Amino acid sequence: MLDSLDDWLIIAVVAAILFYGSSKIPQLAHSLGRAMGEFKKGRLEVERELKQEAATASVSSSTDRAAH
Repeated sequence: MLDSLDDWLIIAVVAAILFYGSSKIPQLAHSLGRAMGEFKKGRLEVERELKQEAATASVSSSTDRAAH
């Protein structure tokens, strides 16, 4: 009966409506969307910083080799 993801999703939605009430579901979805956006923004910022540090390190090591 509960073999597919769709079945579990339907059960989760029904449980959420029963537990939180139908008026709270849009607020929860909005909060979840904002949290996911902030997480994505933070992840992109960390990736950008890592790339920048890697580029700086490779330039620095190239300069050190050229000086010797």
